[in-house]
Amino acid sequence: MHQQTEMDEGNIRKRKESQNGSTGHSMDCQAKDKQPVKATVLQKDVGLLSGICLIVGTMIGSGIFISPKAVLLYSGAVGPCLLIWAACGVLSTLGALCYAELGTMITKSGGEYSYLMEAFGSLVAYLYSWTTVMVLKPSSFAIITLSFAEYASTPFYPGCTPPIVVTKCLSAAAILLIVGVNCLSVKLASYVQNFFTAAKLFIILVIVGAGIVMLAQGKTETLSNAFDGTPSSVGAIGLAFYNGLWAYDGWNQLNFITEELKDPFRNLPLAILIGIPLVSVCYVLVNVAYFTVMTTTELLLSPAVAVTFGDRVLYPLSWIVPLFVVFSTFGSANGSCFTAGRLAYVSGREGHMVKILSYISLKRYTPSPALIFNGVLSIFYIIPADINTLINYFSFAQWVFYGLTALSLIVMRFTRKELHRPVKVPIVIAGLMVLVSCYLVLAPIIDKPDLEYLYCTIFIFSGLLFYYPFIYRRVNWARKLMRPITMHLQLLMEVVPPEKTE
Repeated sequence: MHQQTEMDEGNIRKRKESQNGSTGHSMDCQAKDKQPVKATVLQKDVGLLSGICLIVGTMIGSGIFISPKAVLLYSGAVGPCLLIWAACGVLSTLGALCYAELGTMITKSGGEYSYLMEAFGSLVAYLYSWTTVMVLKPSSFAIITLSFAEYASTPFYPGCTPPIVVTKCLSAAAILLIVGVNCLSVKLASYVQNFFTAAKLFIILVIVGAGIVMLAQGKTETLSNAFDGTPSSVGAIGLAFYNGLWAYDGWNQLNFITEELKDPFRNLPLAILIGIPLVSVCYVLVNVAYFTVMTTTELLLSPAVAVTFGDRVLYPLSWIVPLFVVFSTFGSANGSCFTAGRLAYVSGREGHMVKILSYISLKRYTPSPALIFNGVLSIFYIIPADINTLINYFSFAQWVFYGLTALSLIVMRFTRKELHRPVKVPIVIAGLMVLVSCYLVLAPIIDKPDLEYLYCTIFIFSGLLFYYPFIYRRVNWARKLMRPITMHLQLLMEVVPPEKTE
């Protein structure tokens, strides 16, 4: 063991010397370019505005332009539908407040992973990173780019749906492009994020503005008898919440990059309290706008609600809606990729994933191996057919972990009293989040038990097969096998292990 660390250090030293000391460890390099040398860690490049744009930009993806249908379908009428949208907003805000306390208390990147690690130890955190790095993050990235591709290719096939091959290739191209941008520089990625966030707020303003005009003209038929309709079952309401919360998913994004925030104690809670209520208000108003133009039946039949709305209201300019939806989904995919890379990076750093994932690009200070890994997995997830099945089973696992994270806040109130908490939320909020998560995990399963939920659970626990030999026991042959692979990949990508800055 000891011998091996010495070898590793020797390797790293050789590599650093072979790169002309470009990490700033030798003097001749500093003489060459007279700039202050940065440590090879992720730099603090994300300010308050970029933080808000990351939250807003990742939350507003394609959900609000596509999933109003599902929420309406399961809730049964216009009134409950709007209430569920509002309730999802409140839930996300409460959840994010818990995350604000956790994020300012434990200022490590990696979101839930770091908190589960502190509260429940290595095993729970490992299962989280296993599920999220392998399935949740890449599949959500794949889903977003697929809806991007659907919207982007529709105008070229008027009157019929675009061929599947076209959307899948387009979506793979989008993944490659976004991963490329994120590997190039953190600043570039956050500029892209800010631009697309501005674009999606613009289109939401257009839709809401048009809706207000329609209301002023007295188009309130759909809204007037809002609660006429069939009462839904408990499970159906759970599914309606799922689809609503799918549109809100992303409220925890900023916690994944805590280490890259400037002044996280101020900016993390602020960005959360500005970003999430902003999105909630947008969502409810957009839905009201939809209902001014379409009856419930029309809304359920429309393949893409926002586009139908544009065709009816903004006729000569109706092309701006699909264009901006394309912008919106692209921006959301960019945000998703940005944070997913950070999670793989942190779990590699803690030794829960292969070491190479925790390495950082020498020139660009981005976790490029982690980003590329996420992108490759996403391309695999594009290949199978249906998106919606993915969304349902995806949410099930996601909420298990949200519940555990809220629980970890309660647990740490008692086990880690000594930690400094700049933001402190009432413990009731965390308790409420745990209960809501239990409901959202159990209701759909009880209402309509599917084998898929079982597969999902089996997959989560299958991570244990890897945990025991490779992480708990650290078997020797695995390391011998990985070392040359890591070294070659490292030379190929020009990446180095992050330096310890503490």
